[in-house]
Amino acid sequence: MIVKRALRRSLAQVRHVTPVPPGAARGLVAEVYAQVERDFGMLAPPVALHSAAPEVMAAAWMLLRESLLAQGQVARGAKELVATEVSRANACPYCVDVHGATLRGLGGPAPAEPGPLPEVVGTRLTFHYLNRMVNVFLGESPLPPEVPGGMRGGALRVLGAMMGASARKPRPPGDSLRLLPDAPLPAELSWADGNPYVAGAVARATAAVAAAGERSVPEPVRDLVTAEVGKWDGTPPGLSTAWATEAAAGLAPGHRPVARLALLTAKASYQAGTAIDAFRATDPSDRALLEVTAWASMMTARARSGGP
Repeated sequence: MIVKRALRRSLAQVRHVTPVPPGAARGLVAEVYAQVERDFGMLAPPVALHSAAPEVMAAAWMLLRESLLAQGQVARGAKELVATEVSRANACPYCVDVHGATLRGLGGPAPAEPGPLPEVVGTRLTFHYLNRMVNVFLGESPLPPEVPGGMRGGALRVLGAMMGASARKPRPPGDSLRLLPDAPLPAELSWADGNPYVAGAVARATAAVAAAGERSVPEPVRDLVTAEVGKWDGTPPGLSTAWATEAAAGLAPGHRPVARLALLTAKASYQAGTAIDAFRATDPSDRALLEVTAWASMMTARARSGGP
C-alpha cells in the first residue's frame, strides 16, 4: 500500500537535523525507538527527530506515552480531541492531521471528562511542547510529498484507520518511566500528582529538558526567554520577527542568535526556521539545536498547559 510504504520513509521528512537511522540506534535511542514502534504503531517522526539528543527524546516520548497513549482514567478519544484542539490553536497542521485522523479512526471523541484530570492536562503540556518542535523540524503534513495530491484525503483516512486500530490496543501505564532517572515534580506542575505515572513522566521529562537548557542555552538567554514567556498571553506575535531581534538586542552579541532562536521557538515556532542558520554559525551540532529548541518549547508548554 502506498500509504504504508510512504510512512516507512517518513524520517526523511525531518529537516534541519538528521535522525539516527533505526538500524544504527544504540543505547537509550534504541530503547526509545523500540517503545515508540511498539506503542505508537510506527517510528513517529515527532519523537525520532529528537534522536541526536537522546535524553530529550526520552523526555518527549515519556510525556506522549504516559499522558496520551497509556491506559488511565480518561478515554483515548477524549485525549486525542485535546491533542487535536491544542495543535490547531498552535497552528501545527502536521499534528492536527495525525491526531484528527486518529480521532476519526476511533469513531470520534469520547464524552468530555470532568475536571482537570492529570492525563488531560498532561496531554495539553505534551502537545504545547510537541507542536513547537514539529513546527520547527517537520513540514505541514505527515504524508510525504510522493503521495499524490488527489490521494491525500484518502491517505489520511487510511492513516486514521491504522492509528485508530493501534489506539485501541491496551498499553499499561508506567512502562517508559525507566528511561530517565527519577526527579522531583516542580511545584507549578503539581496538577500531575493525582496520577503517579503522569507525575513521574512530567517530573523526569521536565528535569531532562531543563538539564539540556543548562548545557546549551546561556543563562542570560534563559532569563530573557523565561521573562518573555512569563508575560506572554499566547497571542501570536504576527508575521514580522522583529520583536525577537529587539528582545535579544540587549544581550551580548554572541548570545543573540541563540536568544532569537529560543524566542521564536517559544512564541512563533512556525517562524523559528529563519533563525537556525545564524544559530548554526555559533554551534553547528544537531544536539545543541535540539536542546535549545526543546528547552524553549518546554518553557512555553509549562506556562500554557492550563493546569488548575
